[in-house]
Amino acid sequence: MTLHVVVIVGSTACGKTRLGVEAAHRLGSEIISADSRQVYRGLDIGTGKDLAEYARVEPPVAYHLIDVVDPEEVYTLFRFQEDCYRVLDDLAARPPFADGGAPVFMVGGSGLYVEAVVRDYRLADVPVNRGLRRELEGLPLAVLAERLRSEAPGVADDTDLGNARRVIRGLEIADFSKNSPVPYSAHPSVPVEFTVVGVDAGRGELRTRIGRRLRQRIEEGMIDEVRGLLDRLGRRRLDEFGLEYREVAGFLEGEKDLERMVSDLESAIVHFAKRQQTWFRGMERRGVPIRWIAPGDVDSVVLSSLPKAH
Repeated sequence: MTLHVVVIVGSTACGKTRLGVEAAHRLGSEIISADSRQVYRGLDIGTGKDLAEYARVEPPVAYHLIDVVDPEEVYTLFRFQEDCYRVLDDLAARPPFADGGAPVFMVGGSGLYVEAVVRDYRLADVPVNRGLRRELEGLPLAVLAERLRSEAPGVADDTDLGNARRVIRGLEIADFSKNSPVPYSAHPSVPVEFTVVGVDAGRGELRTRIGRRLRQRIEEGMIDEVRGLLDRLGRRRLDEFGLEYREVAGFLEGEKDLERMVSDLESAIVHFAKRQQTWFRGMERRGVPIRWIAPGDVDSVVLSSLPKAH
């Protein structure tokens, strides 16, 4: 039996979660979150977990890979891929998925997380080497790429040599492998077929949605959420979480006033949404077909869930 997974992607604020919940509710399905920050407990309002959405229908829609680690931990792409494959294997073993009665839904805007699963990336479980990163950061990309080709041609063959961050990661893997064998990620134990649906809100509408949602989150207590995390984790960790956590932490430490913080944060989220869209368009060029739909078009999502003819 082949497990069918419908992946709903798109920029932040385009309505992916509500769309996924409505489609999953209609089909008696469950949702796997593909969001690099929603895995952390306590990062609720700022990451837009919107857990009330899952309970808005009856019965509530079950979700996976939300609130799985504490924010003091570092949750890696490798771990997400492993956890996602484990969830897929678990779902494939029970109704309504075991008999092909329903697809599984994956919903999220973290393009690298989605692509690592859809394209079954071969990932290395190698810890971050901060000393090596400090040594390498700032070096020209050409120098980094040549060093990786020289030190570990096999790793270089599996690395995007046009991306400095990934080349540095490749050099980390090469350095680790000098002393220890590198453990690589497994594959799902069941055959999986992916259908990817992209939500395209349009640039103007998306900007309106981002502004409206940001102000709603502030009213819901996002600043208090960040204040508690800042006291608990410190500024450096919040900067690593980016966007809402970085900007609000700066406001709380007196770097800017509330009006300036909100304006800067809205602009940062808009730029982030553009980068998300660029990633998903790149996925198409890398061989992942995406069916683009309008926000709220649940009928198209359900249609995409129908078994494919082979």
